[in-house]
Amino acid sequence: MNGMTVLGFLLIVLGIVGLVFGGVTYTKDKDTTEIGPIDITVKEKERVHIPPALAVTALVGGALLLVAGARRRGV
Repeated sequence: MNGMTVLGFLLIVLGIVGLVFGGVTYTKDKDTTEIGPIDITVKEKERVHIPPALAVTALVGGALLLVAGARRRGV
């Protein structure tokens, strides 16, 4: 598997996630405070929005990279 094939596969996965879920949500630890034996942590949810046009572009670009990678190998 060469670099173009891997990049194409990752772009396709990113495009599918963008179209199906509209983005990615992750949790980030914001503040941590220790008061004696008590440890207080604030967790904040962050969302990265992927626009549909970008998701479709990633899908098409990933498919083109997969085809180009397969042609380069001679398959």
